[in-house]
Amino acid sequence: MLQIVLYFLIILAITKPVGGYLFRVFDGKPLLLDRPLGWLERLTYRALGIRKDEVQTWRQYAGSLLMFSLISMVVTYVLLRFQGSLPLNPQGFGSAQMPAHLAFNTAVSFMTNTNWQSYSPELSVSYFSNMVALSIHNWASAAVGLAVAVALVRGLSQKSANGIGNFWRDVVRGTLYIFLPICFIGAFIYVAMGVPQTFAGPKLITTLEGIKQTIALGPVASQEIIKQLGTNGGGFFNANSAHPFENPSALADLFTKVLIFLIPAGLTNMFGRMFGNQRQGWAVFAAMSVLFLSGAFISTAAEQSGNPAFAKYGVQTANMEGKETRFGIAGSTLFASVTTGASCGAVNSMHDSYTPIGGLVPLFNILSGEVIFGGVGAGLYGMLIIAILAVFIAGLMVGRTPEYLGKKIGRFEVQMAMVSVLAMAASILFMTAYASLGKLPPNDPLNTYKGSSYGATDTGYGPLSGNLNNPGAHGFSETLYTFASATGNNGSAFAGITANTPIYNTLIGLAMIIGRFFVILPVLAIAGNMAKKKIAPASKGTFPTDSGTFTLLLVGVVVIVGALTFFPALALGPIVEHLQMIGGK
Repeated sequence: MLQIVLYFLIILAITKPVGGYLFRVFDGKPLLLDRPLGWLERLTYRALGIRKDEVQTWRQYAGSLLMFSLISMVVTYVLLRFQGSLPLNPQGFGSAQMPAHLAFNTAVSFMTNTNWQSYSPELSVSYFSNMVALSIHNWASAAVGLAVAVALVRGLSQKSANGIGNFWRDVVRGTLYIFLPICFIGAFIYVAMGVPQTFAGPKLITTLEGIKQTIALGPVASQEIIKQLGTNGGGFFNANSAHPFENPSALADLFTKVLIFLIPAGLTNMFGRMFGNQRQGWAVFAAMSVLFLSGAFISTAAEQSGNPAFAKYGVQTANMEGKETRFGIAGSTLFASVTTGASCGAVNSMHDSYTPIGGLVPLFNILSGEVIFGGVGAGLYGMLIIAILAVFIAGLMVGRTPEYLGKKIGRFEVQMAMVSVLAMAASILFMTAYASLGKLPPNDPLNTYKGSSYGATDTGYGPLSGNLNNPGAHGFSETLYTFASATGNNGSAFAGITANTPIYNTLIGLAMIIGRFFVILPVLAIAGNMAKKKIAPASKGTFPTDSGTFTLLLVGVVVIVGALTFFPALALGPIVEHLQMIGGK
C-alpha cells in the first residue's frame, strides 16, 4: 500500500509546477525554450500557411481538427498497406501482415489516441511503420486532445469572446514546447535504464537449454517515451510494458507511471490558473484523486486476497497469475489503475488474469468516461463535462439557475454534455450485446460452426461470440472490456478475445471513432457557446465549485452515472463471477 501512497505523493508534488508550465505555453507567456525552439515554431507556421493569431470559432476549430485527423488516418492506412515497399524493414513485413481490415483498425486506433493493437507488433509492423506511420500519431493525437482541453478551458474562462483559440497554434505549441523536450530527455533516461534504441534487426540466439530463439529489437526508447507521456499505450512488443525491453526494472516502472499522469494531473492546475483561481483546479484534482486511490486500493486488496478456493489446499491465496514477479501485486494493480484511469492502455500485467473484483476496477475506470485523470486533455475535458452535469443537478436540487465558473449553464450545454455521455454508453452496450448475441452467416469465412449444439436447429449460422477463449461470465467481461476500451480510447484489453478478424476490427474501429469524436465535438460546441457568455459576479445564491462539497458532488455524479448506466452489464460479468468464486465454483 505504501507504493500507492508514494506514487500519489510524487504526482501531487509535480502537479503545480507542471500546471504552471502548461499555463505559460498556452497563454503565450515567455519560455526558456523560446530561443532554442522559437525559430522552429515560426518556420512551422510559415511552411503550413498558419495564421497563428487568427481566432477560430468552435466550428472552425472542429473543422480543422476533423480534417487533420482524417488526413492523418488515411496516410497511416496507406503506409501500413505498402510497408513492404518502404525502407527500415529488416523483418521483410508486407501487406500480408497488415491486411485491409487490420490496417483500417490500426489507423483509426492510433488516430484516436486509443492504440488498440489487434496485431503482434514484432510480427507485423516494420521499423518504418512503427516510427512514421504509427509513432507520429503518438504525438499528433495527444496534441489534439491537449488542444481540445485548452479550448474548453478558454471557453469557460473568457469574458464574452467569439472564439476559442487557434487549433493549429495549440497543436504546434503543445508538440514543440511540451512533448518534444520531455521526450528528448526521457528517451535518454529510458536508454540509461536498459531500454534498447537500435535499427538492428532481430537477433537469433541459442538459449541455455540449447533452443534457438529470435529476440526482437528496434528503436524502442524513443517510442516508449511518447507512448507513455501521450497516454497512447501502444506497445513496441506484444507483451507491452510487461516486456523487459519496454519496462526493464522497478525504477523504470515507476518512471513510466509518473509519465502517464504527468500531463493529465498538471492540466487540472493549468485549468485553475487560466480561470484565475487555482482552487478550482484543485477541486477537480481532488475528485480525480479520490476515484483513483479508491480503485487502486480495492484492486490491490482483491489481488492480495486472491481466490479463496486455494486456501483449503494450503496454497498461498494471493493472485500472482499474469503478473511479473519483478513488479509484484502492488506494482501491477497500481499500473492497471493508472493506465485505465489515464486512458493510456499500456499494461505490465494481464488484466484477464485478475480476480473478478480486481479486474472490475480497471474496467470501471474506463466506463467512468476516462475522467480519473484521463488521457492527455481528454481527462480534463471529460471531467469538466461531468462538472457541468453536476452543477445542473445541484441547481435542480436547490431550485437555482445552475452556474459554473460564473457562467449560466443552459439547455444547450446540458444537451451537448448528455450527447457525449450517451454516445459512449450506446457504443459500449450495443456493440457488446451484438458481439454476445450476433451470428455469422453460413458463407462467412470466419464461420467455423460445424455442429448442431448451437440452438435447437442446425441453421449453419455460427455465434459471433465464438471468438471468446473463455465461456460464461468471464467471457462476457472480456467482450464488455473490449468495447469499453475501444470506445473509451484506452487500448488495453482483457486479451481473452480473438479480435483480429474482419468483423471485430471493423466494429472496434467504429467504436473508437464514436468514443473520440462524439465526445470532442460536443465539448467544442460547449466551449464555443460558453465563450460568448458573460461572467457574472458571485452572489449568495452561487454554488461554490472550488470546495470540498463540490469535489464530493463530482465523485458522486461519476459513480452514479457509471452505476446507473453500466451496473446491469457489470452484474452479468465481474460481479456474478465474484459470487461464483466465493461460492467455490
